[in-house]
Amino acid sequence: MKRKTYFTVIICLFFAIASGCSSQAGNSSDDEGSTGKDEQTLVLAAYGGSYEQKMKEVLIPKFEKEHSVKIKYITGSSVDTLSKLQAQKDKPQIDVAFLDDGPQAQAKAFGLLAPLDKEVVTNLANVYDIAKDKDNVGVGFGIISTGLAYNKEFFEQNGLEPLTSWNDLADPKFKGKLVLPSIANTYGIHMLLMTAIANGGSEENIEPGFEKLKEIAKNAVTFDKTADVSNYFLQGQTVASAWGSSRVYTLQDTGFPIEYVIPKEGVPALMPTISVIKDAPNVELAQEFVNFILGEEAQELFANALFDGPVNKNVKLEGDITNKVVYGEDQIAKLIKVNWEVVNQKRAEWTERANKEIEVAH
Repeated sequence: MKRKTYFTVIICLFFAIASGCSSQAGNSSDDEGSTGKDEQTLVLAAYGGSYEQKMKEVLIPKFEKEHSVKIKYITGSSVDTLSKLQAQKDKPQIDVAFLDDGPQAQAKAFGLLAPLDKEVVTNLANVYDIAKDKDNVGVGFGIISTGLAYNKEFFEQNGLEPLTSWNDLADPKFKGKLVLPSIANTYGIHMLLMTAIANGGSEENIEPGFEKLKEIAKNAVTFDKTADVSNYFLQGQTVASAWGSSRVYTLQDTGFPIEYVIPKEGVPALMPTISVIKDAPNVELAQEFVNFILGEEAQELFANALFDGPVNKNVKLEGDITNKVVYGEDQIAKLIKVNWEVVNQKRAEWTERANKEIEVAH
């Protein structure tokens, strides 16, 4: 009787184990499928600082939720990102790159970027012409300007008048009180161009810019290569600088007493762009992300959270934000258009010269 009972128990255990293994195998298959989906990761190379913070708070979570994907964010300036793209040309690891318009033009010339698919990036039809590339290789997703920023509280406490000209940065009263953008980033290029224009020069005649920058450099503590001078303002290491409008208003939004100035000589347009990388690991998803960034909802978020002027014609803004972003064709027309074809041909030469003659001592 005991032998029969033992036999019955063994048979039951056998079927229980078999059933358990079958169930476990089924669950393992489901987990692998789920994991495979969860592991689809879109890799972005984009700006740091307050820009990165707002992107991660507002836009990235929304896209991740809508598309059931994860986004990996690689922080770096436009020049840093361009270097990464060049290094990875034979085997890209980045799907989407956020680049200022100057470095983006270089990336295009190097054959690092893929054309946008109009059937996927349907919002291209609603974008202002200034933001479009003639070959649809990348697209501007915001319009900002590079002007002057200053600490309003410091100026008022010390009886200083607000900045009105690019040449004001050369005033000896700012000695040891400026952190300026390095020529390694777009703000630095813009500062060189505008000091040239303010003193009778241009892209083709950059010498007046170098001469004025040598004067301005005497006041500089250092030259920043990150494109984000927020901490320098917060820590009191700089009381003024050349900086992008969106960055200034983002810092101002935290309560810091910073003001943005459009100098009398004007301001250059700075177009942050978004591009799909040629032979990217997730090309279709990358195209969808570009379309998402150009959509009305994302464009409104960029304007209200990051102070980037919308490139989508259908976006309607109201209230104080319209005074802080480049909004509409009339305002776009007032910006100075940089001739990046000319600049990029000279950029390496200008960079070497600036490093040796201006920034080396800092």
